[in-house]
Amino acid sequence: MIKREDILPMGFLKKSDFSGSYGGLRYRLKKISETVASDSGEERKEDHLLCEIWPGPFNYHTTPDEVKISNKFSFDEDGVCDAISWMNDEYAKDPGKWEKAAADWESYQA
Repeated sequence: MIKREDILPMGFLKKSDFSGSYGGLRYRLKKISETVASDSGEERKEDHLLCEIWPGPFNYHTTPDEVKISNKFSFDEDGVCDAISWMNDEYAKDPGKWEKAAADWESYQA
């Protein structure tokens, strides 16, 4: 199970991506900024926490995009906790998928 103490503090996430793994599930947390329009049409920037997961053993850049799953959360402490909960839920849906991921690495080669 991924825990809050496994993820670096918000100060780190403000400046850099963070990646880790748990039982064959690899993950990456990244701050993203999006321009959103209000009801009055005024544009403003809004920060989010992008959480991406994929089966190991490959790192983010060598894993095909089609096997990655992503979700966005608020860029605050609650968002980090929500991302952790989401990752744990995804893992719990099919633990075997993640646990056997390293054995299936040849299926991801082009």
